[in-house]
Amino acid sequence: VGSEMCIRDRFMTDKQLADVLKISRRTLQDYRTNGILSYYLLGGKVLYKESDVQKLLEDNYYPSYR
Repeated sequence: VGSEMCIRDRFMTDKQLADVLKISRRTLQDYRTNGILSYYLLGGKVLYKESDVQKLLEDNYYPSYR
């Protein structure tokens, strides 16, 4: 069951995520180093789980006052 969940998740490379978030790949490296964003390292390639990115964004959302 656990492995099925991983297969259903979508993953992004650091380049893809940097493009989506409009930040540099160096900023993503800082997020990894500082433990802000979870990641997978496979054969030297960094991958991010879309659900982890979504959770990070939701956890850091501040609604407007109006």
